[in-house]
Amino acid sequence: MPQVAAPKRKASKSGVDADLVRDLAKVLDDTGLTEIEVEYGELRLRLARTLTMAPPPPAHTHVVHSAPAPAPTLSPPQAPSSQPAAAAPAPAASHPGAVPSPMVGTAYLSPEPGAPPFIKVGDSVSEGQTLMVVEAMKTFNPIPAPRAGKITAILVADSQPVEYGEALVVIE
Repeated sequence: MPQVAAPKRKASKSGVDADLVRDLAKVLDDTGLTEIEVEYGELRLRLARTLTMAPPPPAHTHVVHSAPAPAPTLSPPQAPSSQPAAAAPAPAASHPGAVPSPMVGTAYLSPEPGAPPFIKVGDSVSEGQTLMVVEAMKTFNPIPAPRAGKITAILVADSQPVEYGEALVVIE
């Protein structure tokens, strides 16, 4: 196979052909490449472009607004109970029965739009039963119940983005 000689170019005092460098830089711009390497006999030339990226947008905070608590009503005194008073309920997300999201994605409470949800508050679930699906990279991943119990809270809305480790539901 015959070899084709590289075109003769005029080298600068440093031995590098400035026109060649400009031509290669234009190839980088035209093609969107970030790096190109060319070899002509003894000359080996590598051009690389450094891309600067804009800083990521600030994270949005999800704020849940709730209705104000009803005004307390007075009731007649009751006889002392043998049961100890229940402690104030802990936030649902830190509840020991909270089921965390195993991935970042979008939570869907039903298998398809318009279909009934997988679970409702008050439902009893068995271990391994699908609680919801989380879409990540166009894949719908079922979130199974880690244990049997009763659903006491659903902490996400349908089509809501979720983070890794974010509490999804509470099973007691």
